[in-house]
Amino acid sequence: MTLTQLPLVALAGFAAGAVNALAGGGTLITFPALLALGIAPVAANITSTIALCPGYLGAAFVQRGELRGQYARLRPLLAVAAAGGLLGAVLLLRTDPHAFAGAVPWLILLACALLASQERVRAALAGRRAREATGGAASRPQSTPVWLSLLVAAGAVYGGYFGAGMSVIMLAALGLACDDALPRLNAFKQTLALAANLAAALWLACVMPVNWAVVAVLAVSAALGGALGGRLAGGMSPLLLRRAVVLLGVAVALAYLWRAR
Repeated sequence: MTLTQLPLVALAGFAAGAVNALAGGGTLITFPALLALGIAPVAANITSTIALCPGYLGAAFVQRGELRGQYARLRPLLAVAAAGGLLGAVLLLRTDPHAFAGAVPWLILLACALLASQERVRAALAGRRAREATGGAASRPQSTPVWLSLLVAAGAVYGGYFGAGMSVIMLAALGLACDDALPRLNAFKQTLALAANLAAALWLACVMPVNWAVVAVLAVSAALGGALGGRLAGGMSPLLLRRAVVLLGVAVALAYLWRAR
């Protein structure tokens, strides 16, 4: 990585931060950008995971008010999410670099599929909430079922291993188990995603060599992009932006598959 390439890293980070604030899927920008700049797939994944961690922290902090009354069920799932994120990072480091490079297009396509399903997941949760409100359905218990812990753990392992699309898995799992409005589920999801990402990022930073100059440029530019994205949120269509990111990810994945022929 040369000094002349850092502005391109900053541009990718800025775009990822803005996209995350508006629609989600910023990893589908930073990861391919780092690959295009010559960084090896595993190293690119590690760099992206560490650099975008402050974004999860900021999102969780902004939505902290929606967590009131949820702490009893949040605490055990935080431990599950952190353990899952750590396990995903360990699995990443135990994966043969060539095997991971071969899996890159499929991981990107999986992330695209998860991101594309996000709107349907949100709509389904909002529709169920509306039906329960009009039908007078009894609230479900607010305990933490074992199957929810397993789903959160699976999402966290995926998040620690690759990351893009983890929030969709978390939101769908919480929506199946928790009788709450979508903003409260979003805050819950952001906190669990933060725990998984932070555990993975700390482990990777401790055991692997990291290009901290690239991480710093990505982190700062993503924060600036997130701030701009937050200001533009009322004037842009998250759905259209999400579709654009999905199309970009699919194009990148297909290019890698074509090159591997």
